Amino acid sequence: MTQQTLTKDDQELIMNLTDAYQEARAAAVQEGVEQGQRQVIENLLRFRFGAVDEKLSGVVDSLLRLSPEEFTPLCLQLTREELLSRFGRTGQ
Repeated sequence: MTQQTLTKDDQELIMNLTDAYQEARAAAVQEGVEQGQRQVIENLLRFRFGAVDEKLSGVVDSLLRLSPEEFTPLCLQLTREELLSRFGRTGQ
């Protein structure tokens, strides 16, 4: 195999593109995890309460700040009113 000699500019460009790719990939993975957790929370709420209306939808973002170990029992144990009181957005 022949090896091409890369200039310093080429090497720097490759390093920058590699870093940018790794950052974009990590962000995409994180976004996928967050979407999966959102779906789990919405499914738990739908299972408990039959539907996720606008008020319950507002609770989802607050629950996403918790780990799955924290939000799962809350979704299964708290009443609708308790969830809205504890995690609902102010002014709703």
